[in-house]
Formats: sequence, C-alpha cells, structure tokens
Amino acid sequence: MYAIVQTGGKQYKVAEGDVLFIEKLEAEDGAAVTFDNVLLVSKEGGVVVGSPTVAGATVSAKVLKHGKAKKILVFKYKSKKNYRRKQGHRQPYTQVQIEKINA
Repeated sequence: MYAIVQTGGKQYKVAEGDVLFIEKLEAEDGAAVTFDNVLLVSKEGGVVVGSPTVAGATVSAKVLKHGKAKKILVFKYKSKKNYRRKQGHRQPYTQVQIEKINA
C-alpha cells in the first residue's frame, strides 16, 4: 500500500515505515503530523486517484528531527566586467517517518 502526498510544493510517494526529508514544518520533534493533500492511494482493491485529492484520505507521520542540508554555493559571474558574487545556502528540512495511511 502506498500513497502520493503533496507538501511543501512537492509530491512524495510514501509507504508505511518510510523516512522522508521534506520542506521544513512548524512542528516539534516527536510530534505527530497529518498530511491531508493525498493525491493517490494504491491498495489491494486497486488505485484511487483524486480530483484533485482523495476524499477522506490522510497520511499520519511522526517528526524525527529538523536540520539543514549540505551547503551549496551560488556563484554569479559576468565575464570581462569584474563582477563576481559568491553566496552559500543551506536548505532547512524536516525528517519524518510515515506511520499510517488512512484511506
């Protein structure tokens, strides 16, 4: 059994027990979160596709931790104009574990 959920402007294929790194959520470590934007649910009886979401379907998850990803470098450069800008960025994330798919 799996589902496709939308959170943080992205879509994720999840199954029970999966551990995901998603966009930062405003929740404490160890807190339970529920995803309501379930776009598709696959179970023994077949596939249920929502329009745009599956009615009554939710996915329950537990927040494991918050953190920041590895640093990426953003380097802007224009040739022959002596223009160079170097900037670093670390994207914040939330690590969650999928506990139950309710469909």
